[in-house]
Amino acid sequence: MKILVTGGAGFIGSHTVVELHQSGFEPVIIDDFSNSEEKVLSRLESIIGKAVVSYSADCNDETALRQIFAKEKFDGVIHFAASKAVGESVEKPLMYYQNNLGSTLAMLKVMQEFGVKSFVFSSSCTVYGQPDVLPVTEETPRQEAASPYGNTKRICEDIIRDVVISKTGLKAISLRYFNPVGAHESAQIGELPRGVPSNLVPYLTQAAAGLREKLTVFGDDYNTPDGTCIRDFIHVVDLAKAHVKALELLAKTEEDNFYDVFNVGTGEGVTVLRLIQTFEQVNNIKLNYAIGPRRAGDIEQIYAQVDKSHNVMGWKAEKTLEESLRDAWRWQQALAADNATV
Repeated sequence: MKILVTGGAGFIGSHTVVELHQSGFEPVIIDDFSNSEEKVLSRLESIIGKAVVSYSADCNDETALRQIFAKEKFDGVIHFAASKAVGESVEKPLMYYQNNLGSTLAMLKVMQEFGVKSFVFSSSCTVYGQPDVLPVTEETPRQEAASPYGNTKRICEDIIRDVVISKTGLKAISLRYFNPVGAHESAQIGELPRGVPSNLVPYLTQAAAGLREKLTVFGDDYNTPDGTCIRDFIHVVDLAKAHVKALELLAKTEEDNFYDVFNVGTGEGVTVLRLIQTFEQVNNIKLNYAIGPRRAGDIEQIYAQVDKSHNVMGWKAEKTLEESLRDAWRWQQALAADNATV
């Protein structure tokens, strides 16, 4: 099966390309490299032993999408391409709505034109907002989004559901990610944010490497064991494997119009301070960090109930927090060795 991976040069997309190849799929990448690097393509080739077909294109560009679909004859799509920083979305909501909704609409429209039926959507636990009960299950009511980013994911889920209801033959799964961390064991690919990282772990590793003066923890007055926010941190390789399982589930689903959602996390909530302390222990590093004010758009705590993913998709997280943080640091060290600029 030939699978289009939008945003396939990005953090999660690149790891998913590897897992698709290892599972017998033929991945093809579309990426506009607005938040990724073209050198990832050669690193993917090094990992999997062959070149990956890739196109430099914006997923909002329907004309470009049609040309690529006409040439490649896809069997399915995994849609990662989106702007993804919570803080930035609060500052630039119009950009987030245009890019995230526009690219999803364009992709679904072109898929329908070319008869491509299988669609895996990169969603987020942000659709739950601040849940009233933890852990969250797929039946947990979605709350008012805490940021424009989270709202784009919620709206995209609704768009996909409505397309399925309209009986176009679409079979789709939304994977609600928790917090991806870590890197490939080869240290050839990992999270490579441009400018100042908006996610915790890459900022943490850059601070540990001396590229940032210190790490700021946003708030220590939350109602949690140590006052810092709680998240469910999942190794990116485990997350990538969930996309393969989702495609396999769609392939064996006989129903013509199908939609479902799955949580993709570890099922364990970890405070920010515990994450920092674990990073220091497993990598034998003392981190320079300070407590700062709360950040707009952040929720207090969230972690997953993942029984449905295990029972229905046959997937569960296998890697530990310690492995995730070792791999993240190994990746940062590889970047330093390559004299990479971040």
